[in-house]
Amino acid sequence: MAASRPRRRPVVALYERIADAVHDGTYPPGSTLPSEPRLAAELGVSRPALREALLLLQEDGLVTVRRGVGRTVSPSPPRRGYERLRPLEELLAGGGTVAVRALLRAVEEPTDFTTQHLHAPAGAELAFWESVLTAQGAAAVLSQEWAAPAEVLRAAHPAFAEALGSPGAGAGSMLAVLAGTAREVDLTAHSQVSATLLGRRRGRQLDRAPDTPAVLVTQVVRAGGTPVLAAKHMLPTGAPALPVLQSG
Repeated sequence: MAASRPRRRPVVALYERIADAVHDGTYPPGSTLPSEPRLAAELGVSRPALREALLLLQEDGLVTVRRGVGRTVSPSPPRRGYERLRPLEELLAGGGTVAVRALLRAVEEPTDFTTQHLHAPAGAELAFWESVLTAQGAAAVLSQEWAAPAEVLRAAHPAFAEALGSPGAGAGSMLAVLAGTAREVDLTAHSQVSATLLGRRRGRQLDRAPDTPAVLVTQVVRAGGTPVLAAKHMLPTGAPALPVLQSG
């Protein structure tokens, strides 16, 4: 029997209802949303749930708050499906040109990390990309990305599976390839942030001392509830600021 699709949290579903209404013209760009009590009544939801969804919409740039006016739809709302997931190249681009230098493009067997986050069985073959992203003339991020086994990708996101094997795909990050094929696919992501030191190997790759403090961002991306990409992004002290959005 086919597995049922995971149910969405009510606030996430409400977020998407309002986002859909923005993109289909029910609440056009630049318009003012109904008052909170009226909007809650129109949508048939509680005001606390609505308030949380509106805060998420505001964080993602679909809604702005103007004193004396209320909540308005942004003049240029972000494209649907990209509100909470963007490649590192785009996140770092605010500081200027970003270059992706491929260190390794290979196929690996599962590790403890990929077994945990991609549910990869023993003996599976996973595409592995290691890259250094350079911004403002300096190495800013060491990125390690793994894709789920090919058979999983073909079932959950065939366009991503095909794009990974296309010529020139490895010129950017794996997440950029995924985002470029995800216009009709439900993608969600979750990130965890921790503090660490670079260590000797990563220090050499980023041209920094081994004892340089760094931030480690662990990211898992799902397509329709199936994990399709897992990544570790190492950001040393002094790297350009990287905004991180977490989604449950």
